[in-house]
Amino acid sequence: MTSPYEGLRAALAAAPVIAILRSSSAARFAEVTDTLLASGVRAAEFTLTTPGALDALREYAADAPPGLALGAGTVTTPAEAQAAVGAGATYLITPATCTDVIAEAVRLDVPVLPGAYTPTEILTAWRAGATMVKLFPAATGGPAHLKAVRAPLPDVPLVPTGGIGADDAPAYLAAGATALGIGGPLLGDACEGGSLTALTDRATALLNGIRLR
Repeated sequence: MTSPYEGLRAALAAAPVIAILRSSSAARFAEVTDTLLASGVRAAEFTLTTPGALDALREYAADAPPGLALGAGTVTTPAEAQAAVGAGATYLITPATCTDVIAEAVRLDVPVLPGAYTPTEILTAWRAGATMVKLFPAATGGPAHLKAVRAPLPDVPLVPTGGIGADDAPAYLAAGATALGIGGPLLGDACEGGSLTALTDRATALLNGIRLR
């Protein structure tokens, strides 16, 4: 059986994008995730700040399609980590360097991508047991910041997240990103009832741009 670590790495190797699903309701998360997967995006994050996210996660995970890495985002406490994994999350993402959540993820034996911005935060997260480190908010410093922090920390896999559009993606990958966390620029209004066809078009354009870099 594939481990959560192998599943996440395989998904990101196929398409280095984690789609961040955040909305006023999780009612459409399943349809949106199916559309993303059909478009080639193989990693999705259900954010816990979305009402109903845990229930949506549990329902989707019960019959999740093969090849999908399904995670929980905006995890800020060990209790949330336990609840998310119990609902079927195969990896956890935090908005900050939450060392207690990292420790809980290590205990639960699931990948964890804590948020960090400075070299100190990145190294703290990595030494605490992070699988990869979410460079957040990425757009504040752009690819130049990513390249700068990677220089002294080349062995830490970084996943820039926050404000990354399709046109920006190749530059972040060229600067050394392992993968990219992308929310609004990819999802648009799909989670609120917007066009799934338009979502497919955005996902296809994003992945095509990455492959052509």
